Amino acid sequence: MNDLTSVQKYIEQKSLPNLLFYGPPGTGKTSTIVACAKKMYDKNYNMMCLELNASDQRGIEVVRELIKTFAETQVPFGGGEVNTKLVILDEADAMTRDAQAALRRIMEKYSKTTRFCMICNYVSKIIPALQSRTTKFKFRQISAQDAAGRLMQICREEQIDVTPEAINDVVKISDGDMRKMVNMLQSINMSLKSRPDLENVRVDRNYVFKLTGFPNPADIDRIFAVLLESDDILKSYREINDIRKNKGISLVSLLKDLSEKLMAAKTPGNMKGNIFKRMADIEYRLSVGASEEKQLASLIGGFMESRHVSS
Repeated sequence: MNDLTSVQKYIEQKSLPNLLFYGPPGTGKTSTIVACAKKMYDKNYNMMCLELNASDQRGIEVVRELIKTFAETQVPFGGGEVNTKLVILDEADAMTRDAQAALRRIMEKYSKTTRFCMICNYVSKIIPALQSRTTKFKFRQISAQDAAGRLMQICREEQIDVTPEAINDVVKISDGDMRKMVNMLQSINMSLKSRPDLENVRVDRNYVFKLTGFPNPADIDRIFAVLLESDDILKSYREINDIRKNKGISLVSLLKDLSEKLMAAKTPGNMKGNIFKRMADIEYRLSVGASEEKQLASLIGGFMESRHVSS
């Protein structure tokens, strides 16, 4: 029995166990439990279900007061076919350990009247005592093919003229996060509607990269070529920095794209290892507030040094 079949059985039987949904962001965890709850409770959803974002309300006071009060409240007469209430705790991995321990006691005490669904990105941050009291479901990133198909459907419904290549770029940029993909499409649509001169424009990949601020692959290819071929550090710095400033590319974003290019490239000796070590050092320095200009110079020097050592 796969996970989808299990969830469908719970809905048909109108009896959810305590649940733990975990996996990357934007993969449908919250949407799934809300859809299940609305299917089960129908018009009584607002009365029978409590939704909390644990990253905002994560202290032990919230568990003791808000959740406990909801759990111990009697189901009103005519509450529907389902007589157990549901508490949805989004981003539960942000809860403190004390709050999680208090939640465990409430789950045990009100097991006959209330069910809990915890949603998180990192299951390792949920204490074992809570994990053992839930049925766990792991959500995986949405495949590129499924995501692209869904985005094309949304574009047709919203009357956005977009190329398949642009859709594929949105999918790649979002790294499996469907929420991020839909938000990008919404931004594109709002941009088109706000400018009459773009009313009949077909959205291509250049438009996507210009709107989102992510580096255009053509720019990354040029920067990578300069790093691999040029022996003039000052000239390389000026060219790369001009591209970076004109296109609004952050050095952190540039490092990510360059690492993918470097992994696929054929390089002599231990050149890749040396460059990756330098890039890791640069990323760390950027995280503690170092200057992007100085770190860009360090990146160029790292490529040149590694090329010469490996030649």
